[in-house]
Amino acid sequence: MKVYKEKTLINFKKAQSLLGRMIKMVEDDQYCVDIMQQNLAAIGLLRKAHQMLMEGHLNSCFKQAMDSDDDKKKQAMIDEILKVTNLFNK
Repeated sequence: MKVYKEKTLINFKKAQSLLGRMIKMVEDDQYCVDIMQQNLAAIGLLRKAHQMLMEGHLNSCFKQAMDSDDDKKKQAMIDEILKVTNLFNK
């Protein structure tokens, strides 16, 4: 899980840096396409961070819930994954 955390944090920090640069670019009236390219780069970093969070969650919390004998816990975990997946795909 630690590897997922470290890589996720790196992507969040890179996206945060890009966001700061984009704000400055907008304030400085820089070329729209240049700003859009930076925006797409930030979106890519955030999507990758989401993927890493999901992988970490599936390999830890989800796996643990599925190994339990608690059917309510299992169903709750499945429902959570479906909810997050649906939000991601909107």
